[in-house]
Amino acid sequence: MTAIPTEVTPGTYTVDASHSSASFTVRHAGISKVRGNVPITSATITIADAIEASSVVAELDATGIDTGSADRDGHLKSADFFNVDANPTWTFTSTSVTGTPDDLTVTGDLTINGVTRSVDIDVEYTGAATDPFGNARTAFEGNLEISRKDFGLTWNAALETGGVLVGDKVKIALDISAIKG
Repeated sequence: MTAIPTEVTPGTYTVDASHSSASFTVRHAGISKVRGNVPITSATITIADAIEASSVVAELDATGIDTGSADRDGHLKSADFFNVDANPTWTFTSTSVTGTPDDLTVTGDLTINGVTRSVDIDVEYTGAATDPFGNARTAFEGNLEISRKDFGLTWNAALETGGVLVGDKVKIALDISAIKG
């Protein structure tokens, strides 16, 4: 068993959505990148004395996708992509946590577009502190890469120069600040 950092108190932490983010990057036209954010609706991190006994459960609001372009956001919310009328919520439920605080892997079931796949998130513990309001906080950064086709996201358009408009690989970055409750 791997011990948690000494400055972290075991317990249940609620993700502070106003100080956390879930962002994504995908290739556009094979030459540039589109970046966007998906709001975190709720998330709970249970930190146990042993890292391996810890867990994460999270929900994200697909209806709040923001890429900085209302037209693109509308297309992403349509049935061509995320079909948010039928699938407004994305979820993640961990199935295992392994590694050390500097090099964690959180494995779990990610549901996007109504499709669930197992993913591995590379996570780094970035610290713990007591905020000015007396709240015990802990923070993490996470990264993963998924194939959008694995989640039934197959819409695309061929380019005259070859290739396609939207890349298959999507990089996801998480910046998480959580408050012990």
